[in-house]
Amino acid sequence: MSTTTDSGPTRRPLVVGLDLSLTCTGVAGEGWVDYIRPKGLRGHPRLAHIVDGVTSFIKAADLVVIEGPSFGSGVAHRHEDLAGLRVMVRHACWRRGIPYAVVPPSCRALYATGKGSGSKAAVRDAVRNLYGIDCDGPARYDQADAYILCAMGLHHLGQPLAVLPDDQRRGLDGCRWPDLEGLAA
Repeated sequence: MSTTTDSGPTRRPLVVGLDLSLTCTGVAGEGWVDYIRPKGLRGHPRLAHIVDGVTSFIKAADLVVIEGPSFGSGVAHRHEDLAGLRVMVRHACWRRGIPYAVVPPSCRALYATGKGSGSKAAVRDAVRNLYGIDCDGPARYDQADAYILCAMGLHHLGQPLAVLPDDQRRGLDGCRWPDLEGLAA
C-alpha cells in the first residue's frame, strides 16, 4: 500500500512483527500472519531453522518489531537458547541494515487490550476485532502477538492500522524504537 505526498506517491513502510519462540515463532505483516515451527529440531539446528525462516520474511522489511523477553515464564534451561535466538535475529537485522524495535510483552498486551496484563486470548480477540485478522490453529497466539507488534511498528511510524484509545496507545511508550529518520511518512 502506498501513500501520496507533495513529492508524489511513496511506498508504505514494510513492518514485520516477530513473536520469537523456540517452539513456534509468530510472524506478521500488514494483512497477513504466518509462523515458523522447528518440529523435532534441538540446539543449533533449531536456532538455524528459525533464523533462516525469519530472514526469509524480513528481507525487504523497513522495520522489524520483536517481542522482548518475558522474565516470569518458561523453563529456566531454555532461557539461554531463547535469549540466543533473540540476539541472533537482532544480528540478522543488523547485518541487513534493517532497523528493529524491542517491545516488552506488557506493552504489547497494553496496546492490544488496554491492560498490560491482557491475556493471550484477549490479544487474539483484539487482532480479530480491530484488524479483521483471524488467528486460528496451534500458532494462534504467536501469530496474534506478531500482528500486534506489526501494528505497533506502523503506529510508531505514523501509520496506525486502527484508531485506538489513549490507554492502549500508551503501549508504544515503553518500547525501544530505533532512529528511523526519513522512514516515517
